[in-house]
Amino acid sequence: MTSPAQPAPSRPTSRDVARAVGVSQATVSLVLGGKWRGRVSSATAERVREAAHELGYRPNLAARNLRLGSTRTALLVVPALTNEFFARVYTGAAAVAAEHGFGVVLYPSPDGTGPARDPFASARAALDGVIASSMAADALGALHGAELPLVMLDSDPSAPGPAARVNLDVADGMRQMTEHLLALGHRRFVHLASAVDTWTFAVRAEAVRDALRGVPGTEVRTVPAALDVRAGHAAAERALALPGPRPTAIVCDDDILAAGACKAARRLGLRVPDDLSVTGFDDLALATAVEPELTTVRLPAEQVGERGMSALLAVLDGRTAETGSLPVHLVVRGSSAPPPSNPPA
Repeated sequence: MTSPAQPAPSRPTSRDVARAVGVSQATVSLVLGGKWRGRVSSATAERVREAAHELGYRPNLAARNLRLGSTRTALLVVPALTNEFFARVYTGAAAVAAEHGFGVVLYPSPDGTGPARDPFASARAALDGVIASSMAADALGALHGAELPLVMLDSDPSAPGPAARVNLDVADGMRQMTEHLLALGHRRFVHLASAVDTWTFAVRAEAVRDALRGVPGTEVRTVPAALDVRAGHAAAERALALPGPRPTAIVCDDDILAAGACKAARRLGLRVPDDLSVTGFDDLALATAVEPELTTVRLPAEQVGERGMSALLAVLDGRTAETGSLPVHLVVRGSSAPPPSNPPA
């Protein structure tokens, strides 16, 4: 005779956890949802977590999201994924999001050069918050009125609007670079500047000028270029062909422009760094793919994404996001050297 099938063991619920600890279900929800600070004592929160672990209880995120009107999804708005920096920002943001049961929806610009448009027809229903690079800030017009928490990356700290900011100390990075070249003996510079009109590039240009101000015998020509190798090549070639004594160093706003400047130098018969030093900014993989390898400034892109997501989680939880700019570091490689003793005219 066949024994009747045994009923499957019931899945533990938040009520079981509450009963084991002697607290309300609401307290269990606050603790396991990460919103207990200021409402539940640390000791009680720890007991709730221990009981949930012992009972094998896992919150039903789908049901909770429907009940709370939350999708546990953040939107990351960037200008392009063709730029390695923003791919690494996404990697950092996604790692922190995963630790907290969140997902990250990535929205890059369709053409990879300008701002994205209309990421969602109904952002309020689809998202819990937005993390956006200042280089893609125009895309945020599609989200106006959605009342979503906004975290801005690499943006003007004096501008109103976002709930939190995550900035890199790009001014210090450009100061480090310019002072490195000054110490080598350079006095005639080209600043190959990004033609993208954003706070981060304006800060870099100002930092170059500040570092050179007051140093006797220095001069700098600022030449704008679109953010691609071909444009950097053309702009650097024009700058090096201008009348007057030839510059001995080209300070570039990023590694992509620096790669273009190196190509321009070779086309003009100049050796890097013997005749001309060329420096980058960002420390992309490209910086070590060119020959000689680029002297550049390393930006902690993944850490930008991590702190951006952490800041959004803090805002959603009613906490204060971490402040202060992330440090950047000069990386000296083969593309910078003292200027030639008898530079060509």
